[in-house]
Amino acid sequence: MITLYENFDNSENSINGTLKLFSEADIKTVFMTLETSLGGIKNEEAISRLEKFGLNEISKEKVKPWYIQLLLAFLNPFNFILGTLAFVSLFTDVIFVKETERSWISIILIITMILISSLIKFIQEYRSSKTAEKLKNLIVTKVTVVRDNLPMEIDIKTLVPGDIVKLTAGDIVPGDIRIVSSKDLFISQSVLTGESNPVEKYSNLLVKAGAISDLSNIVLMGTNVLSGAATGIVLGTGKHTFLNTISESLKSTKVETSFEKGIDDVSRLLIKFMIFMVPIVFLINGYLKDAWFESLLFSLSVAIGLTPEMLPMIVTGNLTKGAIELSKKKTIVKKLDSIHNFGAMNILCTDKTGTLTQDKVTVVKYLNFKGIDDDNVLYLAYLNSYFQTGLKNLMDRAILEFEEEHYSIKNEYKKIDELPFDFERRRMSVIVEDSDENRTMITKGAIEEMLYISNFVEIDGQVFEIKDEIEEKIKNLVSNLNEDGMRVIGIGKKTLPKDRDLNFSNKDEESLTFVGMLGFLDPPKEGVGDTLKSLYQYGVDVKILTGDNELVTQKICKDIGIEVTGAIDGSYMEAIDDLELKKLLKDTTIFCKLSPLDKARVVRLLKEMGNTVGYMGDGINDAPALRQCDVGISVENGMDIAKESAQIILLEKELSVLLEGVIIGRKIFTNMIKYLKMTASSNFGNVFSVVLASAFLPFLPMLPIQILFQNLLYDISQISIPWDNVDTEDILKPKNWSAESVGKFMVYIGPLSSIFDIITFLIMFYIFKANSPATQALFHTGWFIESILSQTLIIHLIRTRKIPFIESNANIKVILLTSAIMIFALFVPYSKINGTLGFVPMPISYFIWVVLILTGYFFTIIFAKKYFIKKFNSWL
Repeated sequence: MITLYENFDNSENSINGTLKLFSEADIKTVFMTLETSLGGIKNEEAISRLEKFGLNEISKEKVKPWYIQLLLAFLNPFNFILGTLAFVSLFTDVIFVKETERSWISIILIITMILISSLIKFIQEYRSSKTAEKLKNLIVTKVTVVRDNLPMEIDIKTLVPGDIVKLTAGDIVPGDIRIVSSKDLFISQSVLTGESNPVEKYSNLLVKAGAISDLSNIVLMGTNVLSGAATGIVLGTGKHTFLNTISESLKSTKVETSFEKGIDDVSRLLIKFMIFMVPIVFLINGYLKDAWFESLLFSLSVAIGLTPEMLPMIVTGNLTKGAIELSKKKTIVKKLDSIHNFGAMNILCTDKTGTLTQDKVTVVKYLNFKGIDDDNVLYLAYLNSYFQTGLKNLMDRAILEFEEEHYSIKNEYKKIDELPFDFERRRMSVIVEDSDENRTMITKGAIEEMLYISNFVEIDGQVFEIKDEIEEKIKNLVSNLNEDGMRVIGIGKKTLPKDRDLNFSNKDEESLTFVGMLGFLDPPKEGVGDTLKSLYQYGVDVKILTGDNELVTQKICKDIGIEVTGAIDGSYMEAIDDLELKKLLKDTTIFCKLSPLDKARVVRLLKEMGNTVGYMGDGINDAPALRQCDVGISVENGMDIAKESAQIILLEKELSVLLEGVIIGRKIFTNMIKYLKMTASSNFGNVFSVVLASAFLPFLPMLPIQILFQNLLYDISQISIPWDNVDTEDILKPKNWSAESVGKFMVYIGPLSSIFDIITFLIMFYIFKANSPATQALFHTGWFIESILSQTLIIHLIRTRKIPFIESNANIKVILLTSAIMIFALFVPYSKINGTLGFVPMPISYFIWVVLILTGYFFTIIFAKKYFIKKFNSWL
């Protein structure tokens, strides 16, 4: 062990070479090299190895130290513009002026803006990363190992080289493992190779392979067990695994999510406006006033006014708040961005068992082919489920509830082999031997599959050949049970010769004797129908993707009140191409008898049709669909592979919990889009006003320092938006980022504020005679007050499609903060800092005009809202 890893450098070549050596070595050599045995290592040795090799975790980008996160919070294009302006101000206001005229106020204001936006962003992101880590730590993946000759479950993170692990269907392979023994072990390696077809693995090396994934006796960390069982010895964990070499190579490659793409599209839109408008402002002011340097500073200030400095903070704040709120609703968010997809989801695909039903399956019928209760059917089913070593599903557990009646039979037999379940055969078999060495294969599975491999039927203890009328009678009986909402499986048996070799395979499942069938009932959950109706009201179409048959699913849907508009099964889907299937998807509610790849295909095609698709599942067969969808939702007690594939984990498998998540996701998105639309429209309106004012004023419409100060106050007024109330009407439909929608809002709503800015200009110019450089301070002060009051008022006007303060009120935090900013803005011209900012006290008569202007602005936006909503059928 020590010599093997003495000079181990974790490179891809070293790991590949080591795995190939282990694959070619005999098992005794492997045990000797890793200083272990089938009884496993001792716990003390496990602790020692854990210290040496570290936790069994794949290298990932470490959470950056707080000081690095703080530094990164300051590094963004908006702060670069602000920093440039501060640097220029250092020369214009301090270095190149007389000592008596020096002013630090511009620099202080700019630094204050940088500090406020950057520190808030840092605090939100730091809290967000801490919250995400805490939530992730709630999810613990277990692995079964043998230590000190005892099987036990341990946290996968504490697995070490030399551990002996037991693998069964549904497990994620916890490390790079050499197989010691296996039975019908099929592995999905799609996470490494992209190949969807399962690969069978064996204890022996069948052929020397070029690719590590092709080694037949090696299973690699991160792959998952589809069917079968195996015992293996751990060769490498954590950074000593093949998966880690891939992870290292992908660290620098980040796939852009739809959420990030939406943010980028909107940011690019705002930058385009800035690139277009700022040069116009610069050229007009420079040419008309012949003050090019001042015009440059003014243009830079306008550029800052157009930039949404608080966008990163608002987005992070909303998502973090959403994650915390969801955690209180028993929902764990593994990736913050998925909250947006949660709210944007317009189609939810879900399995049936445990979601629509109580997940408490009970055996209610055990019948022979005549439809008569037959203890022999239950007897054989119990033997099959008891001796099965693979994943025991809900039906197995229901069968094993009859332990008291069958307590003695498990001592009368011993298992000599097993043919594990897989999703192709849809059945499983055990081969048992009694005290007289008589061997019997007992098989249970889907009715269709059992009839396909059965040539005989047992009637009153006698065996007869299955004829068409008998098969038809069985199918009719099953159909009746299905119509009553029961899931039905068949039971068959086959006598095997005593002297044959123990090399049983799927080919032995033929010429069986059909014994009977079991009917299972999983009643629908109370209240699930109401939850589904609520989902429909919120614009989420629910589709049932199940491996069960159509009749059972139809019955459950009928019981809970789902309107079924269409149903198709997996066999029909396989016969048609994607184009034909797409035509059926919209009007189909139930997809039954689906394989895992069928489920993933449905999800993929729904996404291609422009939908945001969520998938809720907890089994092995759900993993492909969970990886394919926009937002994967699993449950805390789901299979490891399902939880690994999902972005959201529900601590309770309840649709009501999911509904709450959808609502929270929509609220989060609505508050983010509020900020974007109110900022974009308001800033665009201000710049539009500046362009117009620059054309006729003999001085700058506002000084650079005044624009910066106004922008600072406006930014502060928006900090509370993540906590704002959201109208029910704004969350009834799924929403997604749309740069086009933001652009329309800017063009239609933004210039409205310019109308009242121009009225303010005219009042200041003609009524208050602020029309010359000597009186420009009065003009600047008048526009500053009107502008900051109208900008702050716009928060309340835009945050709702209703009439603000009457039909819809903002959260108290928003009301208090915006009120404080408005009061402070009114106070500034009368304070000691007015001279520093270039403001002067305003005459009382001015405020009468301001009230009239704001009143007109208020009602104009109210009417404009109605027009906008009527024209585009949307607001936020």
